[in-house]
Amino acid sequence: MESLLPLIISLLSGAGGGNLAGKLMPKLSLGTLGNSLAGILGGGLGSQLLGMAGIAAGGGGMDIASILGSVAGGGVGGGVLMAIVGMIQKAMAK
Repeated sequence: MESLLPLIISLLSGAGGGNLAGKLMPKLSLGTLGNSLAGILGGGLGSQLLGMAGIAAGGGGMDIASILGSVAGGGVGGGVLMAIVGMIQKAMAK
């Protein structure tokens, strides 16, 4: 269960990051549900990529560095993926 908590934090942070990006970039927004889903996926991917790159604290521990790494990786990953999906959707609508 301890190793699952950073993943859950990343996914929730990703949903928050996706929705925040949707608010900051309304022309790329996918709506609340779309922003959340893209953010959750991006949050999981972002956290994993940062962990593999050694930027985020690894090991799945419960120290503050691991939690902050999960929040940062999830939030940024969620926002970035939401923006990418929004740009693709906007380009396809033309």
